[in-house]
Amino acid sequence: MIHEKSRAGWVGASDTHALMSSWDSKTFASFMAEKLGLIERGFTSRRMQAGTHWEGKILDAVGVRRRDRQIRIRRLRLRVNLDGEDMIQVSEVKTHESEEFGLSLAYWEQVQVETFAAGKPVRIVAYRLLPEDIDNYYRGVDEDRLSFHTIGYNHTWVREEYLPRLRIVARCIKKRRWPSEAEIKRFSYKRRKKNDT
Repeated sequence: MIHEKSRAGWVGASDTHALMSSWDSKTFASFMAEKLGLIERGFTSRRMQAGTHWEGKILDAVGVRRRDRQIRIRRLRLRVNLDGEDMIQVSEVKTHESEEFGLSLAYWEQVQVETFAAGKPVRIVAYRLLPEDIDNYYRGVDEDRLSFHTIGYNHTWVREEYLPRLRIVARCIKKRRWPSEAEIKRFSYKRRKKNDT
């Protein structure tokens, strides 16, 4: 796990859902303030900490040895941290507590950006945590609770929806300014669902 204290100055793959939100929303305003270094968001929970602690054990269980590569595309101010990878694909670990893993729009968007940055397919390695796993990281990985989800790459969505927004935010970060009224208006609308692209 890569531990960067500040998230200012760069946009990560896990920021994609906020970037894709309506630009007149509180979500986008908070995201932009963080990227400009005006605020630091440090929210964490026991469940988030458990997911972080289980990540390495899950990658071990599925045989992924290369970990924590960071890809930086400076011109776009894009910084993508990969959980694990091999020559063929990236493995993004997600923990959950439900019977079945559900692919959220935020995860789908994150995978699109990871695929763009890494130049290879991304699969989600999902692991169902039991209540006793939340505070006990010494338990072994139960392979029956693993599931694998390869997410197709949507080049059109990345090119037409994601990159125009990212380029504006990158310029704003470089110039240390908020998006203009016209830029905010351009991206202030109801977001489309992943299947609408």
